[in-house]
Amino acid sequence: MNSNNSNGNGKNSRVEERIIVALDVGDFGRAEELVQDLKGVISFFKVGLELFTACGPDVVKMVTGHGAKVFLDLKFFDIPNTAAGAVRSASSLNASIINVHALGGAEMMKAAANAAAGCKNPPKVIAVTVLTSFDEAGFSNIGISASIEDSVMNLATTAKDAGLDGVVSSPSEVRTIKKHLGKDFLIVTPGVRPHWSTADDQKRVMTPKNAFDAGADYIVIGRPIIEAKEPKTAAERVIEELQE
Repeated sequence: MNSNNSNGNGKNSRVEERIIVALDVGDFGRAEELVQDLKGVISFFKVGLELFTACGPDVVKMVTGHGAKVFLDLKFFDIPNTAAGAVRSASSLNASIINVHALGGAEMMKAAANAAAGCKNPPKVIAVTVLTSFDEAGFSNIGISASIEDSVMNLATTAKDAGLDGVVSSPSEVRTIKKHLGKDFLIVTPGVRPHWSTADDQKRVMTPKNAFDAGADYIVIGRPIIEAKEPKTAAERVIEELQE
């Protein structure tokens, strides 16, 4: 894979700009250390529930203050009016991507899309489909009879029809989503693990190269980088492998 690739929106971008490092820590200082350490290599970071709950909006401002982009991964899931309000608040933080949960339904997703569109600097709004910690057995245990792939496609189609920019899905469903919903429908893919790392609690996983080859626009990598003895070296290793 070359270092200059066309992403799913038809825009050329370097592969390192399509790697989102998950700041899955609970401490502001540690988060800033990682952002500073990875500067010059990684320019996109995910702020999720653990870090945002611990530190609040200031941590998003810290990341953007260092010149990096933020994927605010809070998975808004509520009645349409509340979800729309949350999207407006998140948009004011200048996050580049924010997400809602597709299980909130079409009306909630429409409200989220409309709220973002009315903001001064609208972020991309995407929907979480099925968490990458699920396998088929675990999915059926929560009372859903459809397969994961069928459920992901149904949720992704509903998200597109509602006006969202894309979805979060595991690498396993990327090809199918792109085939049916088009190359311009954004896919952010967690559950990505370099071949030299462990899967941890992720079930539907794929290597970074395979995820990009499947059509992912962005991949999210957390523990293999942030828990490495030298995070910058780990990130550079991922990039080097993608450029081979």
